[in-house]
Amino acid sequence: MATIKPSLAKGTRDFSPAEMEKRNYIFDTIKQVFAKYGYQEIQTPAFENLQTLTGKYGDEGDKLIFKILNSGEYLAKVPGNMLEERASVQLIPHISEKALRYDLTVPFARYVVMRQHEITLPFKRFQIQPVWRADRPQRGRYREFYQCDVDVVGSDSLLHEAEFILIYHEALTNLGLTDFTIKLNNRKILTGIAEVLGKPELIVAMTVAIDKLDKIGLDGVITELLDRGFSVDDLKKLQPIIQLQGDNIDKIRQLKRVLEPSATGLLGIEELETVMGYVERLTGDVALLNRFVDVDITLARGLNYYTGCIFEVKTNEVTMGSIGGGGRYDDLTGMFGLKGLTGVGVSFGADRIYDVLEELSLFPAGTRQSTQVLISNFDKLAELYALPLLYKLRNAGVAAELYPTAAKLKKQLSYADAKRIPYVLLIGEDEIQSGLLSLKDMRSGEQRRLTEANLIAHLTES
Repeated sequence: MATIKPSLAKGTRDFSPAEMEKRNYIFDTIKQVFAKYGYQEIQTPAFENLQTLTGKYGDEGDKLIFKILNSGEYLAKVPGNMLEERASVQLIPHISEKALRYDLTVPFARYVVMRQHEITLPFKRFQIQPVWRADRPQRGRYREFYQCDVDVVGSDSLLHEAEFILIYHEALTNLGLTDFTIKLNNRKILTGIAEVLGKPELIVAMTVAIDKLDKIGLDGVITELLDRGFSVDDLKKLQPIIQLQGDNIDKIRQLKRVLEPSATGLLGIEELETVMGYVERLTGDVALLNRFVDVDITLARGLNYYTGCIFEVKTNEVTMGSIGGGGRYDDLTGMFGLKGLTGVGVSFGADRIYDVLEELSLFPAGTRQSTQVLISNFDKLAELYALPLLYKLRNAGVAAELYPTAAKLKKQLSYADAKRIPYVLLIGEDEIQSGLLSLKDMRSGEQRRLTEANLIAHLTES
């Protein structure tokens, strides 16, 4: 049999034990915050029926869905002329009935509709699972990656938006980040701006352009707007809006003047004020709002589905794209026939957060070690003596392992050092006879002799 060179599928990654420790640290930290705010975890299958996913992400998104070939003779039901014409797109419904999930949002909508008579509204869920996209792999972009979503459906209360600001703040602070910005906008404000300019039909063109302000600068935005159908007079009105100065209160005051002719725009401003009022009331801390929240009307993500508040989170400590985002949507489940169920949700960019924590050396040292004590193995007698002790240690909640074969001490200590095991228990003839076991601290080099009871007590306390 020919030897096969091992390789990874393009756009995928292995995660080492050390990497998994760090990833789980991120997920566990975020999950604890979700739970504090009343969110419960669900999971959905890795693959869905193809028709569940198709048509939900636009033409380009549909092309990136990983389709799964039907089992068995998958070409048997394909009309002969399609095979002859090699019409690949037309072939798909005949050879594939399922696909890997593209995101967590559509499966969540499907879940809510299928369980609408079981769940209690408002339904608050979080979900941390991998998704797959047949995208072109490149640095920082993978075909398999994790999403970390938290949503509430069945409530139009803006209290949820306020709590998402606090969830972001608490989770990122708990992860050790100290300088980040939670950008806040409202789709209704963008609609109002387009109405004031007399170009409501060009809202998408306008927002796509102004969303690029950080990347192409004001001159680039102006050029793009002119190309998209806006006049010089329009730009004179728009320029001061997209260059709002001052703190959040100043920006809202300026927006109220500009958007006075638009009822929709004023409603968007009112919603922003309500959200920030909730945050202030909840925390009693105006400084939190001023330091971490920034009203940014150039923020225009998700315009195809967001209808109210829009969020985006960026760290200021590392050059990185957004590490989170989301918004309010009014018809998540409409695609599956359940109309009018409003909701709001945000996500955490776990992979980017990992890179940020790595660059800033913010992972705690404890995330690099799992086994707490290694029991040495010098001979058969020591092994037999150690086995019941190993069982007792594990029953006491101590992560312990016995070196599996008799070996020289240097080799066993090297093993403990490589795995960052903090303690090694040395059991030789003297220890067996006296009942006093030698515990070596691998960090300090200190060695002490303890009874079995004292050993277990010491390890459970450390």
